[in-house]
Amino acid sequence: MPRPTDVILASFPKSGTTWLKALAFATLKRSTHPQSDCDHPLRHRSPHECVRFLEIELNDRNKDEFEALPSPRVLATHLPYSLLPGSITEDGERLGCRIVYVCREPKDALVSYWLFTRKAVSARGVDARSFTIQEALELFCDGRCPGGPQWQHVLQYWEESVRRPDKVLFRYEEKLLEPEAHVRKLAKFMGCEFSEEEEEGGLVSAIVELCSLGKLRDMEVNRNESTRLGTEN
Repeated sequence: MPRPTDVILASFPKSGTTWLKALAFATLKRSTHPQSDCDHPLRHRSPHECVRFLEIELNDRNKDEFEALPSPRVLATHLPYSLLPGSITEDGERLGCRIVYVCREPKDALVSYWLFTRKAVSARGVDARSFTIQEALELFCDGRCPGGPQWQHVLQYWEESVRRPDKVLFRYEEKLLEPEAHVRKLAKFMGCEFSEEEEEGGLVSAIVELCSLGKLRDMEVNRNESTRLGTEN
């Protein structure tokens, strides 16, 4: 059961979720896992292991393990807002969860979806060369792809962010090009704002460095680990 203290990271598939997971986890869990710790989870594990997907991980088999996780918990989802459980979307100061939504340029999401699908199909021993970008474009525009129509997915979260800005933070992918400013806003929204001492100690920049895209790509666990979809990262 989701808790009011939970933070949900939402996005349309292939929209930059991995980096957001790393930044949110490192920020929210900085007291438990100092960024300077050589055993920090993000130095040895994929962000997808540190931040679970609601719709994949949290089934009946994992229910007890999920409930045992200490608050605040950070989770992720690709579900449209309309399909989220009511316990996540309820109104009220003491109800619902905080949701951070990241929106990506549709053209970039399309290309990433196409490349990912080809890789997933190839991993099953099937020739993926016949799946062209033109075919992917038609499926994407028709909404026949994971997550459904991209524009509807984005619109639902955007409308909710306008209605409840205290509960839903809507972020465009290009805003992540200013990572330190984004991390500060993310921390404030999640209820764990950086202290003056942390700011002076350079913790924000240290978290950005720990979660840099280059480091995430270079980590052995991220390059070689197989995903639940049967393809490698």
